[in-house]
Amino acid sequence: MSELNSPLTAIFGIPRMLNPSRSNVKELVLDNCRSTHIVGLTDEFVALESLSLINVGLTSLKGFPKLSSLKKLELSDNRISGGLNLLQSSPKLTHLNLSGNKIKDLDTLQPLKEFKNLKNLDLFNNEVTNLDNYREKVFSLIPSLRCLDGFDTDDCEVDSEGEDDEVNGNEDGDGDANEEDSEEVSDEEDFEDFDDRGVGLAAVYKDGLEDESDEDDFLCEDEEEEDDDDNEDDEQDEEEGE
Repeated sequence: MSELNSPLTAIFGIPRMLNPSRSNVKELVLDNCRSTHIVGLTDEFVALESLSLINVGLTSLKGFPKLSSLKKLELSDNRISGGLNLLQSSPKLTHLNLSGNKIKDLDTLQPLKEFKNLKNLDLFNNEVTNLDNYREKVFSLIPSLRCLDGFDTDDCEVDSEGEDDEVNGNEDGDGDANEEDSEEVSDEEDFEDFDDRGVGLAAVYKDGLEDESDEDDFLCEDEEEEDDDDNEDDEQDEEEGE
């Protein structure tokens, strides 16, 4: 496939064409575009942190540009069998997904030991995973590695969402706290809504005062009736005395 006819070139435009907007792109998803090697992607993407090239049909990483800010690279479901040294121009890489490719031996993985920041590597569904002591050897090869094929060094499954948060700069793990804050705000809003829709505390207090006033009125009426009865009895006594 020629460089100008590649689907990747159709997306990026003619290779090396000056495009100032490229310098601001942080995430690029080019899944299912068809090309056997990298075409049209240049080192103009200086701010790019996440690149996805899933199921593109890549057989080689030839043409992979210098992406100095790149942290996450998705290359799953291609036909890559080597050439990982071409990724060394992205030294900040922390997450690399090579699942579903054609990597057969540990020698092919040797270039990855140069990545001092690589924490998450996925090689699922590659022949290399069938080697004896595969996991121990890969962890030994890449000292910075924390997660291999979704599991840590203790074979405990790693939360993929937590890993994604770390790539996106959310390393504080304050998601629960934010959720609690949100619930508190929601409760306050519900209380305010209750004041608007229904009977608020002030209204209840006002009703209480009115009830007490009614009771006082009732007592006063009873006292007046008792006074009237007493007056009638006094008049009858006076008439009988006469």
